[in-house]
Amino acid sequence: MNTAAAHQPRPRRIGDILIEQGVLSPDQLQIALTEQKKRGGQLGRLIVQLGFATEAIVRDALSEALGQESIDLGNVVVDDDALKLLPRDVARRYHALPISLDEAGETLTVAMADTSNVVAQDQLRAVLGGRVRLAVLLAGETEIENAIDQFYGFDLSVDGILQEIETGEVDYASLDAGADEYSQPLVRLVDAMLSDAVKAGASDIHFEPEQGFLRVRYRIDGVLRQVRSLHKNYWSAIAVRLKVMAGMNIAETRAPQDGRISLTLFGRPVDFRVSVQPTTWGENIVLRILDRHKGIVAIERLGLADDDLALLKLMMARPEGLLLVTGPTGSGKTTTLYSMLNYVNSDSVNIMTLEDPVEYPMQLIRQTSVNEVSKMDFANGIRSMLRQDPDIILVGEIRDEDTADMALRAAMTGHQVYSTLHTNSAIGAIPRLLDLGIVPDILAGNIIGIVAQRLVRRLCPACREPASPNEVERRLLGIDADAEVTIHQARGCDACNHYGYRGRLAVMELLKPDADIDELIARRATWREIHEAALQKNFRTLADDAIRRVLDGSTTLDEVSRVVDLTDRLVH
Repeated sequence: MNTAAAHQPRPRRIGDILIEQGVLSPDQLQIALTEQKKRGGQLGRLIVQLGFATEAIVRDALSEALGQESIDLGNVVVDDDALKLLPRDVARRYHALPISLDEAGETLTVAMADTSNVVAQDQLRAVLGGRVRLAVLLAGETEIENAIDQFYGFDLSVDGILQEIETGEVDYASLDAGADEYSQPLVRLVDAMLSDAVKAGASDIHFEPEQGFLRVRYRIDGVLRQVRSLHKNYWSAIAVRLKVMAGMNIAETRAPQDGRISLTLFGRPVDFRVSVQPTTWGENIVLRILDRHKGIVAIERLGLADDDLALLKLMMARPEGLLLVTGPTGSGKTTTLYSMLNYVNSDSVNIMTLEDPVEYPMQLIRQTSVNEVSKMDFANGIRSMLRQDPDIILVGEIRDEDTADMALRAAMTGHQVYSTLHTNSAIGAIPRLLDLGIVPDILAGNIIGIVAQRLVRRLCPACREPASPNEVERRLLGIDADAEVTIHQARGCDACNHYGYRGRLAVMELLKPDADIDELIARRATWREIHEAALQKNFRTLADDAIRRVLDGSTTLDEVSRVVDLTDRLVH
């Protein structure tokens, strides 16, 4: 017997690794193994499909189990010379993405979802003609599909499809989902436009008919940008196609309608919330993009200052009470709420939500859409939910007295209640709740904390330029005239499409009422009195947090001034 072979350690199994890491429970592994017996296929892929773990976690566990080096395709820059060696159809067939070619042109590095598939690797070598050696790295299947779409581009560009339509007739019958869809270029045009918007990182797509043309705009980083103008002749067919996809009544053109589209783009599910509004020149259609891939951010990545992050975690540690996130529409309230729920989510608590509608499905959380259940509004929903033994309740929005009353009642009976409110500041939430009819004695002592936030555009790191602040900017920043400080300004480059900004970040203020502030609330103190009391307890305002992000080079004073009122800083 070979002693060395006998003592060689057995390769570790992916399920055991995921259990050790606390990602899977033994029960979940057993469910995945049972599914594997029924369906066949790779265990890692089934674990992702069942929603037990993300693809990135499974990829890293597989890497450890196989002793195979892995790669995160989210931050990779692909070499053009490498892409030219493998045609797109070959890359898609074998789930292989060419990443780089060495300087000598002898070794091609490829990312593959199944590194043990020897047949696929042999086929790739055959395509390469034996002149180039293959080096294989492990990557997630969805990541590879996404990267193939991203780096190889679409099968047909929007311009290419428009050219095709110019030379042919539009067959309205084939716009229906039941027909052979891809024989009709207009079907592909709509798909290409939706894909293009997701690829560009848009949060909304606006189709706006004018008298003689159709304007298409994307909202990127909170700002609308016109991306295309089409002839008016296209609009009726595009509108019909969008309504068919969203399950709307295509014969109704005079009344507003709402719908939802679910597609798989770049290897992941993306939802679109569709709203149709009749206007002077035809139906205006706006699609809100709900990309689950970007929806839930770890609480540590919200960009809070260290002391504010510690304060937020302290708020969430309290077992009962009301925790509010405030701000105008589009300020990222839902994303912050989901990040907070994700932080407290575990097997040991029952979290239930009431939303209008559910935007991002989450594991372990019971989610209800108020518009999907007949005769249920937020107040009735909370009443019903309290009979489901919840520990934590999320109420999408407090809009009226009944909802506010039920949310406070739930908070007083030992539940943690999370919700949103439309106010301009954290302290402004208190008079707003009093205005809704909540008794001040009940409000005092039952608010865990209030978070107010805005979203500002983040400077493009590739092209931002250092600058020296002028006299007015120094006053806004609160720095002395002779202090040496460098701020940054936007310039614009290819990486940010010459806008100077890429992505967004949140600026926040956090108010945690203590006994003194509760006393002020109970006696209906003014906003100014509560504000002064909070400032004495190191309360950092939205303006203060925004200035912190200007000084650390994340954004500009111009951008901050667009969303946060800084005029008070000029007075002092």
